[in-house]
Amino acid sequence: MKNKIAIVALAAAAALAGCRKHDFKKDVLDVPGMTPGNTNEIAAAMNFYEGVLPQHTRFDLGKKQVTVVYDSLKVARMNLLMAIAEKKIDVTIPRKTSGPAGYIDERPESVE
Repeated sequence: MKNKIAIVALAAAAALAGCRKHDFKKDVLDVPGMTPGNTNEIAAAMNFYEGVLPQHTRFDLGKKQVTVVYDSLKVARMNLLMAIAEKKIDVTIPRKTSGPAGYIDERPESVE
């Protein structure tokens, strides 16, 4: 009986050790409605989510783009886009899908 418990405990520990804890992504969001006056509002909307790394957020006012690094196991790209849109700031929501709802062909770059 003790051997069975030890084997089950060992298997559970091995399974948990193999689980991913983070999956950081670096992504560029197109925000046509971005102005110098609303960058703080955009940052606050995205930073609401635990998985966003605010120290890596960059604003390019010329291109109207926000570069953001986030943990995709805690927050999805679409959450970030919708958070900006909820602030009544024009943001580009991708429409290019080829599979189940929400599947986007363009994947954000992974951060190692």
